[in-house]
Amino acid sequence: MGQTLVEKILSRKCGRNVSAGEIIIVGGLDYVFTHDASGPLVVSKLNELGGEMELDPSHVCVFIDHVVPSSSASISNDYKALKMFSLEKGVRFHDQGCGVCHQLIAEYYACPGDIIIGSDSHTTMAGAFGAFATGMGASDVAIALKTGKTWLRVPESMRISVEGNLPKGVFSKDVILKVIGMVGAEGANYKSMEFHGSAIRKMNMEERMTITNMVVEAGAKCGIIPPDGETRKYLEKMGRGDRYLKIEPDGDAEYSDDISIEASDLEPMVALPHNVDNVVPVEEVLGKRIDVVFFGSCTNGRMEDFKVIDRIIGGEKIDGSIRAIATPASRNVYLQALKAGIIERLTSAGIVITPPGCGLCIGVVGGIPADGEAVLSTANRNFLGRAGNPKAHIYLSSPATAAASALYGVITDPREVM
Repeated sequence: MGQTLVEKILSRKCGRNVSAGEIIIVGGLDYVFTHDASGPLVVSKLNELGGEMELDPSHVCVFIDHVVPSSSASISNDYKALKMFSLEKGVRFHDQGCGVCHQLIAEYYACPGDIIIGSDSHTTMAGAFGAFATGMGASDVAIALKTGKTWLRVPESMRISVEGNLPKGVFSKDVILKVIGMVGAEGANYKSMEFHGSAIRKMNMEERMTITNMVVEAGAKCGIIPPDGETRKYLEKMGRGDRYLKIEPDGDAEYSDDISIEASDLEPMVALPHNVDNVVPVEEVLGKRIDVVFFGSCTNGRMEDFKVIDRIIGGEKIDGSIRAIATPASRNVYLQALKAGIIERLTSAGIVITPPGCGLCIGVVGGIPADGEAVLSTANRNFLGRAGNPKAHIYLSSPATAAASALYGVITDPREVM
């Protein structure tokens, strides 16, 4: 029997063929990372195990991204401790202002065939490169640091094919919201969501990252896209083209589910409070009054997103009744947007630009909403309290829908202004 993409990657690392459902111990981990939110617990767990790391420090990263800049002495003390830990162990340290861990993994590290684990659920994003990437708890990450290995149950795989051309005003965020709405919040529990089809192949790497970033919202262990010429082009641009690897599933691989979507049938989608799978076409919520628009996060805070936002805002002022906040996913994104004049135009439009990082997505800094306010966000979660106030209501959409809505103060179909 043939193998799925995940089975092939895990087999390469194990040195033998593995199949779905098998419990395996995997070495040769390419990258293990943690960040400010869970890093202190990871370090504590590692110390309980004796404090020594068998994993090569060059394969370990620590990121400061959730609360940027630090908002309290307590948080600053945690950051100082993580920096000292990184210096002591000789691991890679990305300080405040560098960006969100997942974006930096994409910019500097992820490659096809890699195994990447991180103490954050959206680690799945690196699957856009054809890597097996998954989030784990602090204890599992500490054990990986200690031993250089991790354990896994080889996930069953879902094949999701999106064929054709996306219509005007429809983006990869709409595709993944549609899929999550179809599958449900637990419909892909511990499975690999493997994406295929001409619509996926036409997406650039930034668009693909949005897809794999959000698979965890359907419960998936990972999301993965077969690497191709687009992957190679991105890797070459980022200086690691020599690490490109052509790896793909066998034609007779066995999948637990087979989902086919015609791209031309898709439309802009919105996830309603308070679940990501509570998805409806934008036309069902047109005119819904909003108070805050958030552009950013590891899901949609990249340069391509800022270009779309800039094109739709088009030099106009946003609606005077709302607050709009934009947070670049990384320093690189911020600098690119700055050089392109986008930061200046969005600021002139009335949008507040915050430092690169997680921003409002995590609800600790960056414009926490008031009681009863409605937030339209390009992030990946709309759970109750996600934006820092359990009395607020969060809607999720593409950057295009969010930008069109910022212009009018109500949820707006981006096709009306593009």
